[in-house]
Amino acid sequence: MAGKKRGIYADPAGTARANLEDKVADFSYESDALAQLIVEMWSGQHANLITPSGSGTTQPQYQARSAAAKAILAERGIYLDYPIVVLEDEYEDGFHLAAAGLPPDDGVVFVLPRKARTTTATPPKPLLETAKMLMAVTPNGI
Repeated sequence: MAGKKRGIYADPAGTARANLEDKVADFSYESDALAQLIVEMWSGQHANLITPSGSGTTQPQYQARSAAAKAILAERGIYLDYPIVVLEDEYEDGFHLAAAGLPPDDGVVFVLPRKARTTTATPPKPLLETAKMLMAVTPNGI
């Protein structure tokens, strides 16, 4: 994986991925409300927080995702001006706040842990504790 720009960057908009240098600190935070949001997203709810995503995503689409994140987080008592939820793939590709049209100094990025990291049984077992654990080990995990 040499040369891969994994993480969140605050370089100026338009900076080529290979030239990204201003990496924002990664940290983890545990919250029952955020863990429940992860479980809900794993079960298919709140798709507007993460779609569309990937290399073809436009600034207005990212801004719509940010507005959706702001609303759903406020319902859980978390008040941020420019939050956004990204997939682990977006994180690993080097997510860029400015390229998404979000202010690097005020944007807060949450990374949705991959559901594939979990195991489930029939009937599905509660995933809340699994989500909490993944929040602790996934860089910038929701």
